[in-house]
Amino acid sequence: MAPVQSGSSNLLAPTKEQITTLWLIGGYMAGILLLWQMPILKHLLYPFKLVTIGLHEFGHACMACVSGGKVKSITVDPNLGGLTTYVGNRRTQCLALPAGYLGSSLLGGILVFCGFNVTASKGAAIMLILCLVLTMFWARNLLAFGICFFFAGIIALLWWVDGGKYLKYFTLFLGVMSCIYSILEILDMLVLRKSNGSDAEQFAEKYGICPAQGWGFVWLVISLIFLVGAVLAGLAAFKDDGSGSTSGSSTSTSGSN
Repeated sequence: MAPVQSGSSNLLAPTKEQITTLWLIGGYMAGILLLWQMPILKHLLYPFKLVTIGLHEFGHACMACVSGGKVKSITVDPNLGGLTTYVGNRRTQCLALPAGYLGSSLLGGILVFCGFNVTASKGAAIMLILCLVLTMFWARNLLAFGICFFFAGIIALLWWVDGGKYLKYFTLFLGVMSCIYSILEILDMLVLRKSNGSDAEQFAEKYGICPAQGWGFVWLVISLIFLVGAVLAGLAAFKDDGSGSTSGSSTSTSGSN
């Protein structure tokens, strides 16, 4: 008898709704990359860059707390910089320094993963609001507090609009933005050698092993894994986008004596 084939062999084959989501992710990526350094139009991304920086700093702060440290402040600079100050031991520094880029990429990956399903997007929105509220708690300048409050308000508003249908698209964009921001910042460090004062340079100075660009490359690979893994996991997990519409899938069996 020949082996039985089931639909599980096509676990990553996208449904009609998933193809739309993939096009949306690709469109978000293209739009972000196009606008990133475009004169005048790049300012459209400015508030999204600010909140992404806030989430980057939240990654530092969260890991500092988890590793036994104490967070003193988070600030966001209008010139697209950020700073997290904390106290802790050597383990705290070792874990908190990479957690800015990697934490931002991981959070972005989770948002992209949940972006394949409306219900999952609502869960991701709750998580994101929690991250923003904690960032506001640690914020020590008006910009850091204000940008997190603004985006938390938008997310809460979209939750109630048309049953949260548009929340999926917003959280998905924030997820793509968070991933792309980390990747582009690391690439700047690797290609343009913008390592002065960066997390990677501080990490290399404290722990050695390889130069800042080496650590940047490691973090870049991990960030890409988070993004690609999120897309693949979304394809496998969410064959129904949760919007009330379903797409059929066929299961075929074959046998011979």
